[in-house]
Amino acid sequence: MKIYIAGHRGLVGSAIVRNIELRSDHNWIGATRQELDLFDRKRVFEYVKSEQPDAVIIAAARVGGISANNTYPVEFLTENLQIEMSLLDACHAANIPKVLFLGSSCIYPRLAPQPIKEEYLLTGDLEPTNEAYALSKLAGIKLVQGYRREYGRHWISAMPTNLYGIGDNFHPENSHVLPAMLRRLHEAKVSGAGTVTMWGSGTPRREFLHVDDLAAACVFLLETYDGEIPLNVGCGTDITIKELAETVARVTEYQGTFEWNSSKPDGTPQKLLDTTRINSLGWAPVIGLEEGIRSTYEWFKSELQSDNSLRM
Repeated sequence: MKIYIAGHRGLVGSAIVRNIELRSDHNWIGATRQELDLFDRKRVFEYVKSEQPDAVIIAAARVGGISANNTYPVEFLTENLQIEMSLLDACHAANIPKVLFLGSSCIYPRLAPQPIKEEYLLTGDLEPTNEAYALSKLAGIKLVQGYRREYGRHWISAMPTNLYGIGDNFHPENSHVLPAMLRRLHEAKVSGAGTVTMWGSGTPRREFLHVDDLAAACVFLLETYDGEIPLNVGCGTDITIKELAETVARVTEYQGTFEWNSSKPDGTPQKLLDTTRINSLGWAPVIGLEEGIRSTYEWFKSELQSDNSLRM
């Protein structure tokens, strides 16, 4: 397949590029933000029509952690809606046979039973701290389902759990919990700080999937899956945020202690995906959490030496 990866320079998109380049059965195309503004609906239509890919993976999105989601709800909702609608409508207009839309595990109800099955979607209230982002992803999934039902499109959606890995965002204010923790403990080790203050109580449980495992799952689903149900993609196990901090401390060799700022929001108490459906199709992750964090940390340190943007 000739696969257009929307967002090929992001965390997920760049991992899909790496996966495809290791194979001999598919190739990929992509356009930078300067080459194709995904907010320019007319240009998106022109690009998809001219390139005529066999498949499109929508990995482009406005993303961020709790702080960013709380601070910019308008941008998280409107920008993601614009990207999704332009790309999906353009794919329909160009008669693209396969589309994979990537949602997020945050679209499930805040207090969903654990582990979370696909059928729990829209059965309860969303987590307030990322509601805008979740609503945009829900809209994308419903649009994919709508195109399947109304126009017979063989388009699919997947819902990844929390992701990390090479190419992650390590910004101290706008990043997700794992890269933020990696950066904070690295800087604490370098500065000799005896204590590091962490956001929240440390008790919420989270599942973490290496982005290279997600990339393999994306190509696998394009090859094997054709169903209306958006499939969970995760590793099937979770840990507390405190346990995550201890793991990151081992990897970074930080010897100090932690203080937990409980005045900061924890978010959803637990978010563990039931991956029975995708596992039954023959896919499973292969990268262990500590192994994945270690390789991510090595990449982060190498980037610090060459990329000043990581110091911001």
